[in-house]
Amino acid sequence: MHPLCEPLAPLLGTWRGRGRGSYPTIDDFAYTEELVFSHVGKPFLSMGQRTRDGSTGQPLHAEAGYLRALPDGAVELTVAQPSGVVEVDVGSVTETSDGLVVELESAEVGLTSTAKSVTAVRRRLEVTGSTLISELWMAAVGEADLIHHVRAELSQ
Repeated sequence: MHPLCEPLAPLLGTWRGRGRGSYPTIDDFAYTEELVFSHVGKPFLSMGQRTRDGSTGQPLHAEAGYLRALPDGAVELTVAQPSGVVEVDVGSVTETSDGLVVELESAEVGLTSTAKSVTAVRRRLEVTGSTLISELWMAAVGEADLIHHVRAELSQ
């Protein structure tokens, strides 16, 4: 493992579980999520995420990206979504006694001409033992402030 990625090691693997989502412009929903982090020896982890409707199993969302480890606990995340949204997030990693917390906020959000408007994103990943809590806030589709959108509890 690249030395800069050692603090991120608790993220490695395939995480699965259930979550709930809400936003002012949509109905509340339940979903299942798979989140995969892997490492190839460079100072980053690759990330792949897929969600499905909790009732029907139909695909809901997907994204792929890279979590880049930097000195002094800083991290950068680049994420592409098939919906036409691309994020560049910056943040930090805090090691805890039984895991870690990664907190990220968007520095840039790029949109294709057909993507829904997303102006800002905040992400939080917390690993405690064998549990990963994944949360996301966003400012989108006319909502100017960051609003909590999804939370999932995943395990390996």
